[in-house]
Amino acid sequence: MTTTLITGKGGTPHITSGDMGAMQAGVIGNGSYLLQGADGKFPAVTMQDANHALIPVLNLVVEGRYARVTEAETATIESGVSGRNRNDLVCLKYTRNGQNIETAAIAVLKGTPNTGTAADPTVPSGSIHSASGTVWIPIARIPISGITPGTPVMLIKQLPPMSKLWDSLTPSVLYNANGWKVTRCGSIMAVNASVKFGGGSWDSLNCPYTVPDDLRPKKEVGVPMLVSNGGSHTGLLVVNPSGLIRAANMGSSGSNDNRVGYLTWFVGV
Repeated sequence: MTTTLITGKGGTPHITSGDMGAMQAGVIGNGSYLLQGADGKFPAVTMQDANHALIPVLNLVVEGRYARVTEAETATIESGVSGRNRNDLVCLKYTRNGQNIETAAIAVLKGTPNTGTAADPTVPSGSIHSASGTVWIPIARIPISGITPGTPVMLIKQLPPMSKLWDSLTPSVLYNANGWKVTRCGSIMAVNASVKFGGGSWDSLNCPYTVPDDLRPKKEVGVPMLVSNGGSHTGLLVVNPSGLIRAANMGSSGSNDNRVGYLTWFVGV
């Protein structure tokens, strides 16, 4: 019988790690991922001293298998050699024995020292999906220059919780007054303006709201503004890297019609 109701009562034990791994890989992804901690942050490997990397409490999903580092532990890093550079990889080492018993532990793949730019050691091939006996999942790189280890670099992908995904799809209003409306939806920012100039040539109006540093475009972006009653005068709606949002009359003296414009940009682009 090849069809099984995995989460149904069967009367005998019938749910395997392969069943749960296949489901979790299908929902989360086939790769390896770091989950955020209880504090809402993604933990990182640090150096405790020159010969020990400190691995914090970690929650990992590796090819569908859920693994935890429940208490902080250390991994030994061999001393470097003066005048040579080396990269070591702190990994999660998965093993499956002949009785299909699966285990996981923190282990280090040592790189090869050289006088030039250090390269990561080769990660042995293997896949949990393919029932390999050993699988190495890199978590962090330890760059070693001479005898001095540098700051570890996290390599495993971060997987935000579903609540963050929901927040990223839900528009939030950052400002809505005086004819200006500024909204954010994930990495997309938008400005909806409906303003009236005083009538002077190249008159401009600044939005009272300043875009925060982390939401600003890297370069000034702008779009034409139209007259809401169908008139012939135009304007320009822009946002610049300083966070200033501005509407400008396009040089037509006496044009005090109501102007409307809609501008969007990607955060940090």
